[in-house]
Amino acid sequence: MGWKAAQKLIQNWKIVRGDNVMIIRGKDKGETGVIKRVIRSQNRVIIEGKNLVKKHIKQGQGHEGGIFTVEAPLHASNVQSLDPVTGKPCKVGVRYLEDGTKVRVSRGQGASGAIIPRPEILKIRTTPRPTVGKYLSTTLDVIFLQWFLLTGL
Repeated sequence: MGWKAAQKLIQNWKIVRGDNVMIIRGKDKGETGVIKRVIRSQNRVIIEGKNLVKKHIKQGQGHEGGIFTVEAPLHASNVQSLDPVTGKPCKVGVRYLEDGTKVRVSRGQGASGAIIPRPEILKIRTTPRPTVGKYLSTTLDVIFLQWFLLTGL
C-alpha cells in the first residue's frame, strides 16, 4: 500500500466485528448481515453470506482444487450500522454516560438515539494474547544490583 492510501485509513472505527449492518451500495444493496471480520489496513469489512464471488483455486499438495464461493470484502463506507430500535441504517456517534462509560449511540435523520450495544463476540479474541515476556518478575533492587555490577561504580 502506498503512502497516499495509508493517509486515508480510518482512524476511529465506528463499526466493529459482530455488528448488524445494512449494505448501502453494491450488488447486495439493501441486504442486512453481521460483520464477520474487519480489515483495518484496507478499510474493508467482510459480512457473513454477502458479496459472494467465485474463486478458482488450483489443486495443491494437501488440498483439493476447484471453484469455490467466498465472501469478498466490502469497503467500510458501503455499509451502515442498524438502529437497534427502528431497524433502519443510521450513523454511529459516541456519548458518555453519567458514570463516565463510553457508549455508541445511533444518530442521524430518523434515528432513535438509542444505545448500540457492543457485540458479545468481541469478548472472544481471534488471536491469543502473548504470554511470554510480557511481565518481568524482577524487582527494582535486582535491576539496580545488575546495573551496579555491569557499570562497576
